Amino acid sequence: MDMTIVGAVLLVIVIIIAAQTIKIVPQQHAWVLERLGRYHATLTPGLNIVLPFIDRVAYKHVLKEIPLDVPGQICITRDNTQLQVDGVLYFQVTDAMKASYGSSNFVSAITQLSQTTLRSVIGKLELDKTFEERDLINHSVVSALDQAATNWGVKVLRYEIKDLTPPKEILHAMQAQITAEREKRALIAASEGRKQEQINIAAGGREAAIQKSEGERQAEINKAQGQAAAILAVAEANAQAIQKIAAAIQSQGGWDAVNLKVAEQYVNAFANLAKTGNTLIVPGNLSDMSTMIASALTIVNRGKAAPANEMR
Repeated sequence: MDMTIVGAVLLVIVIIIAAQTIKIVPQQHAWVLERLGRYHATLTPGLNIVLPFIDRVAYKHVLKEIPLDVPGQICITRDNTQLQVDGVLYFQVTDAMKASYGSSNFVSAITQLSQTTLRSVIGKLELDKTFEERDLINHSVVSALDQAATNWGVKVLRYEIKDLTPPKEILHAMQAQITAEREKRALIAASEGRKQEQINIAAGGREAAIQKSEGERQAEINKAQGQAAAILAVAEANAQAIQKIAAAIQSQGGWDAVNLKVAEQYVNAFANLAKTGNTLIVPGNLSDMSTMIASALTIVNRGKAAPANEMR
């Protein structure tokens, strides 16, 4: 019975010693080992052997990227406007020994430093710029934290502002400003539309006037060309008529016909002359009528003889 108890006690002691000797570190973790109260080593992931009751695991760190919610705070801008600002910080432990002994609480230190840096950066900007320069603010906070966190064995990866909330009065004023700007753009767009409309109307009127003048010009050209064609046609007809008359005169019996025609026109001329007024005009001697006709025929014969002489 006593041997059984002793064996059980020895088994428990062995288990305890084994538990104190063998340390299994998970992946992406780092354990800080102290020996007799002093830093001895950093245990890496996997199986590690330590001295029981002499070595102890003082700190355990996660090497993964850790998001840290930075509490919201009131910041004063350059133009003395209050802003409620909150954000999120991403960091990673890179040196387990410095993270254990460089600061009593590196998480609290990072949080406090990010808040003070954020107040300093926003204090250099005006209200409108704080909404436009988020990247600048984030970069400034990360740069300041990264320099200080090196001694803490921590790498600050990035900082992101989650929300910027100005007072209600400022929000109302900003909304009114945005509304005014939109109305201004609408009025400008409407005026530009009316301007373009007037330009289009003027251009259309000008084009119509040009087309009308071109049409009138073409009409005048066509009319002139028609009149010229008509004159040429009349001239050509007269020329053809004259040529035909000349040909008829040169034919046999042509001059007899001319003499008869002249005599008829002579008689008709006296007849028409007598009808032009109340006074009846007659020849002084009706017997001389034949003499006058003969004289007219003589003139015609002279006209006939003249071309013959020219041919000689």
